[in-house]
Amino acid sequence: MLPTAPPRAATKGSDPFVAPGTEVPGTFAPAIRVEGLRVTYGEVEAVRGIDLEVGRGEILALLGPNGAGKTSTVEVLEGFRSRAAGSVEVLGADPATAGRAWRDRLGIVLQESAAEADLTVRECLRLYAGYYAAPRDADEVLGLAGLEETAERRTQQLSGGQRRRLDVALALIGDPELIFLDEPTTGFDPAARRRTWEVVDGLRALGKTIVLTTHYMEEAERLADRIVVMAHGEVVAEGTPATLGGRDRAAAVVTFALPPGAPEPPRGEADERGRVTLRTAHTAADLHALTAWALEHDLPLADLEVRRPTLEDVYLELTR
Repeated sequence: MLPTAPPRAATKGSDPFVAPGTEVPGTFAPAIRVEGLRVTYGEVEAVRGIDLEVGRGEILALLGPNGAGKTSTVEVLEGFRSRAAGSVEVLGADPATAGRAWRDRLGIVLQESAAEADLTVRECLRLYAGYYAAPRDADEVLGLAGLEETAERRTQQLSGGQRRRLDVALALIGDPELIFLDEPTTGFDPAARRRTWEVVDGLRALGKTIVLTTHYMEEAERLADRIVVMAHGEVVAEGTPATLGGRDRAAAVVTFALPPGAPEPPRGEADERGRVTLRTAHTAADLHALTAWALEHDLPLADLEVRRPTLEDVYLELTR
């Protein structure tokens, strides 16, 4: 069971670090609201007037090929990069002018980072806790990140997966409302990747808002409530993992193998090897007709497979 903690009850005027105009935690405004965002590098327009909104407690996956504008967009949201045009509001403030109180409410896991090598994991967490006004307990964060068994190990002795968990723990120590995860499982083996997914599930249970960038379609499908796909500096599609790009409405592909000499099936087309392919928008009805025909002729529908477009299929089509 993951520990939970109520949101910090800071109010304007009661917290010396809350700047004028900063939103009070606990309101129901979107965590992120972007309108017409443009980012340029000289004459190159990396982000071309995108709109984006992320709700409280939502996990949003931002997908796109290299050069799509994802990193530039996220860096603007984090307050690390200036924009050429557009309005940006993150936790009720403009990242370009927000101060210490606002940054106290963010957690950021960069794609590459290095913790202090001579400190143990526990010491590193306690050091970073000192940077925040109301940090979480270090032992609690060790549990959230699955680092209890390595708490007394020096950071340079950690495996790649353990170092990545430490990155997540350091992002959590300030008890942030909004967390940016940049390629959190790059280079992981399947077991380490799934353990990291469990950590993200724990953050979901705590009600955290998460912006995730990843190149792993399975990861986006497993973790995200909603997906935004960028290409050439623009948003080309958004939706849930099930509905992105009309995936839920796409025709299914039914395939099966026929034995030599079998009669022609009532649906689908057979190739020279006897492999039948049927594209259908009426899966149940066509399967019913096929199985009735197979029973009538005492034929097996060997290697029967029903397949809808995967998230990767849709992504590749959107970013082609």
